[in-house]
Amino acid sequence: MLRVEFSRVKDGQVDRLRSWMRELLARSDEVRATFDQEGVRHEAAYLVEAREGPVLVYAIELADEARAQQAFEQSTLPIDLEHRRTMNDVLESRGQAAVELLYELRP
Repeated sequence: MLRVEFSRVKDGQVDRLRSWMRELLARSDEVRATFDQEGVRHEAAYLVEAREGPVLVYAIELADEARAQQAFEQSTLPIDLEHRRTMNDVLESRGQAAVELLYELRP
């Protein structure tokens, strides 16, 4: 399954978001450990400069969305704790940008 979230970035927080994404890449072994816990196969983050301000587009390929969400929320891994804190600090409200799904097809 593919899940895509669109979230507005708070004013003045783009540099902090970029820095955190670079840190995730530098700590890729830790991130992959969370993938194992959550059943995530792939994730990517894009920054879109929209008229209303910057938007983070977060795409995640995972086996089971409910399992992944529960594992992330209950995780005590340092990288997950830092990720939750950082994303809460830099994003307006996670996954709450106005988005209209126009097309989706699964086999």
